[in-house]
Amino acid sequence: MVKVENTKNIAMSDSIVNLDHGDPTAYEEYWRKMGDRCTVTIRGCDLMSYFSDVNNLCWFLEPELAEAIKELHGAVGNAATEDRYIVVGTGSTQLCQAAVHALSLLAGGTEPVSIVAAAPYYSTYVEETTYVRSGMYKWEGDAWGFDKKGPFIELVTSPNNPDGTIRETVVNRPDDDEAKVIHDFAYYWPHYTPITRCQDHDIMLFTFSKITGHAGSRIGWALVKDKEVAKKMVEYIIVNSIGVSKESQVRTAKILKVLKETCTSETENFFEYGREMMKNRWEKLREVAKESDFTLPKYPEGYCNFFGKTLESYPGNLILGDTCFILL
Repeated sequence: MVKVENTKNIAMSDSIVNLDHGDPTAYEEYWRKMGDRCTVTIRGCDLMSYFSDVNNLCWFLEPELAEAIKELHGAVGNAATEDRYIVVGTGSTQLCQAAVHALSLLAGGTEPVSIVAAAPYYSTYVEETTYVRSGMYKWEGDAWGFDKKGPFIELVTSPNNPDGTIRETVVNRPDDDEAKVIHDFAYYWPHYTPITRCQDHDIMLFTFSKITGHAGSRIGWALVKDKEVAKKMVEYIIVNSIGVSKESQVRTAKILKVLKETCTSETENFFEYGREMMKNRWEKLREVAKESDFTLPKYPEGYCNFFGKTLESYPGNLILGDTCFILL
C-alpha cells in the first residue's frame, strides 16, 4: 500500500521504491478530501496526566477511543466487543509482545512456552519473540510441523501477511488447556476481504495503520476475553512504555468516529474508496503478470455482511514464487 510519487526533476525510470517495508500512505487522497472533519485541537493544558480512566483495567485507554472502537466494530461487524477488555498499545506489534508475555507468564511452567505460526508467516514475528531473549517463551517456527508437547502459543494472521489467505489454527488441540492462540486481524476489514462473520476469539489484535493508513499514529488495540490475560498485558505495556500516547489516541478516536459515520454514505464511504483502490491495483498487477512468468493467486469469493453481497478479496500484499514479496 505504498504511494509512489514522481517529481518533475526525477525521471520515472529513476524513481525508487523501497521494498524493505510498507508505508501505507496510499489513502492520503481520501483523507485530504475530508478536510477538517478529522482535525483535532489539543491545547497546551490538555492530556497532561498519565491516567485516562482510573476505573478501567487499562487505565491509560482514553474513553473516547474505547467508545469509537466499539462503535466501528459494531458497524462493520468484523469482531465481537461485548464482554471484552480493550487494551490499547503502541501499534499491534507491542500488543502481540504483550499478549505473548501474558500467556507465557500465566502458563506458569519451568520450560519456555513454544511460539509458532504457519508458514508463510509475518516475518516480524520472529524478531518479536527472539529479540529480548526471554526465558519464558521460545520461537519454534512453522506451525505446520509442530508436534512438541507442553504449552504453546500459535500466532494466526487472517487475512495472512504476507500471502493474503484466510487462516485458521493449524495446531488443532481443542481439548488442550495449554494451547493458546493470538489472532491478528490487521487486514480483516471490508476494503481488503469480505466480512463473512463476526470474529469471536480469546485475543484479537487490530491496528489503526492497516485500516486507514495512519501508520504514524502508532495505535493498535486488543480485544481480550480473559481478565487476567488483559491485566498482564497492561502490566507489560506499563513497564515497556508507561502507557500509550494520549494525543495519538484522541486523533485515532476522531478518525474512527468519522469512519463509522460515513460507512453507510454513498459518496464518502472509506471502505468503498479503499476497496476500489485495492481492486484497481490488483487489476494492474494482473495485467503486468500476463506479460511475465508469474501466476497470481485467485482468492475465493465470499458473501460480505458489511456490503451485503458476494465479493472478491483484494489483499494488501502477496508473495510471488518463493521469495518475492509485494505490497499492494
